[in-house]
Amino acid sequence: MAFLELEHLRKFYGENEVVKDFNLHVEQGEFISFLGPSGCGKTTTLRMVAGFETPTEGVIRIDGRDVSRLRPNARDIGMVFQAYALFPNMTVARNVGFGMKVARRPKAEIEARVAEMLRLIGLPDLGERYPFQLSGGQQQRVALARALAARPKVLLLDEPLSALDAKIRVSLREEIRAIQKSLGITTIYVTHDQEEALSMSDRIVVMNAGVAEQIGDPFAIYGRPATRFVANFVGQLNTLRARLVDPAAGTVDLGGQPVTLGRPIPGPAGREVSLAIRPEAVALGALPGNDVTIEAPVREMNFLGSVIRIKAGLGAELVSLDLFNNAATRPPEVGATVPISFAAADVLVIED
Repeated sequence: MAFLELEHLRKFYGENEVVKDFNLHVEQGEFISFLGPSGCGKTTTLRMVAGFETPTEGVIRIDGRDVSRLRPNARDIGMVFQAYALFPNMTVARNVGFGMKVARRPKAEIEARVAEMLRLIGLPDLGERYPFQLSGGQQQRVALARALAARPKVLLLDEPLSALDAKIRVSLREEIRAIQKSLGITTIYVTHDQEEALSMSDRIVVMNAGVAEQIGDPFAIYGRPATRFVANFVGQLNTLRARLVDPAAGTVDLGGQPVTLGRPIPGPAGREVSLAIRPEAVALGALPGNDVTIEAPVREMNFLGSVIRIKAGLGAELVSLDLFNNAATRPPEVGATVPISFAAADVLVIED
């Protein structure tokens, strides 16, 4: 039995179904991210777990207990909001200990737990400050400490880093993951930032239009997307149209050049198919291990700092590939025809 179970969750607002037959089993201590664009249902699903929304249908269990219709304060969850939601008239220490005070825990226990939490988040000396005296990153750390102080069974985080600048987001996501691992707490993290989800998660739930399009570890989500939406939403992707020449051998016509993928492709000869390959899987030149090499003219070149992104033409299609910026090696000129190569195994056939 999983520690957190979401079974056949559905949520309607009037006639609008915003979460559709959602199923997920989470093991104790797992870090799960809900990833998707705005309006895909990820926050609504999180709010149903928290108790701020009631499922129209379905069951939510935490540690074997059905909590589907319980109030938020009866579910044994900790919640971190995007906007911190700290009490401005309370000190940091009082904010962190607020939930324990409401639960009428002994004063000595509260003080000891608050001190422990402030050490955990790296702010042991700021207990007497007020939220307005803290930076955004410090406020979010305090919000995390408050959510953890009462030792909840499940931690829920709703886009907690979206209001912070890029450098603080990177450092704070590392801290959140380290704290989560050290405590072994089951965690659900909502984000629209694919880098956050890929770097932090044990598993990712990619959502679209109320549906879980794919559930898997970061390597599977990125490297083996199950649907066209996942392939396009997670990471950069080359999507190329090709014509099927030999279905049994997996040979296609790509920009006027034959490419054999070495595995059967369903459908009759002449059918158009969609191929997908990540830019980092495409190399300039014929490299060992890349069993497909084709000629392509350089159409565009974009300088991105440490990386130069080249776009090469395959008939009417453009394929992107990345080169590390090396002062000793000049990239090819726009208009030059160059060999590009990739491994057939890295090419995905995406169903329309």
